[in-house]
Order: sequence, then C-alpha cells, then structure tokens
Amino acid sequence: MIVVDTHIIAYLFLTSDKSTLAEQALQKDPLWAAPLLWRSEMRNVLAYYIRKNILSLEDAQLIMNEATDLMQRQEYEVTSNHVLELVNTSTCSAYDCEFVALARDLKVSLVSVDRQILKDFQETAISLDTFVESQ
Repeated sequence: MIVVDTHIIAYLFLTSDKSTLAEQALQKDPLWAAPLLWRSEMRNVLAYYIRKNILSLEDAQLIMNEATDLMQRQEYEVTSNHVLELVNTSTCSAYDCEFVALARDLKVSLVSVDRQILKDFQETAISLDTFVESQ
C-alpha cells in the first residue's frame, strides 16, 4: 500500500506527461490510499477541465466515478491535531499535510510530485519518478 496525492490520481485518469508514470505506479503497487480530501481536490481539477472546455461534464463525471471506484475502501480521515502538528513543522499547506499525516498513520510512503512535500517530508514522501524506478 502507498498513499498517493491527488496529482497522482489525476495523472492516471487525465492525459499528461506523467500519465505513464502513474500507470506504472499502479502496476507496481495497486493498493492506493488517500485522505478523504482527495475527492474535493479531484473535483476541483475536473472543474478546471470543464471550464476550459477540455472535458465535457459527462466525461468529467465518468472520470470522477472511475477514480472513486479505484479509491473505494482506501479513503481515510486524518486527525486535525496530526495535520496541524505537521503544518507547524513545515511550509506545506494543511491540505498537503493531510496526505503526509495519512502516510505516517499507515506507516507507508506518500508518492507525490509536490516539490514542497518532497522537500519538507523526505522521510515520508517519495517522488513518483523515484517510486516507479525503485525495486
């Protein structure tokens, strides 16, 4: 099991230069976890794509449904105290710290492309590229 941030989930369902890496990460470890926050963040990404006429409403809904299916039973709540402790010792947003808190709670790695997370939480976070390339 790994915790993935919303970027990784989005790369899996939306065409980008990181989509192949996201697919490889899923093959390497198909058990992905995330805090419940991922849903709101993913909806926000899809809202951007709808408003830019990159996706139709129907396509965005289909993608959200598929992503929700992937993450089913692997979504977790994190405590505010834990998130705020991480905020206090980093420069990351509370949103980002939710993913770090979950990875620490589950005692697994957080796979991310967020530079600040990777910098501030080197003992918890691993880049998507490094995760895919590692044995």
